[in-house]
Amino acid sequence: MSEKIITLNEDAVKTELKDLVRKSVEETLNELLDNEAEELTGASKYERSEDKVQYLSQKEKRCKK
Repeated sequence: MSEKIITLNEDAVKTELKDLVRKSVEETLNELLDNEAEELTGASKYERSEDKVQYLSQKEKRCKK
């Protein structure tokens, strides 16, 4: 019973895990940033609201200084 049933390419497994973790972290951070932006502006990502327009206008004024 010493025959190998399967073989694994360790480098391929490490690369796949690395990519999976990177993608998971990226998605989590983007979701956190979207939630924070929604809280600051009072509107969701593609939604327009008066508060969001005012916030963005004030931010542009600060950046131009």
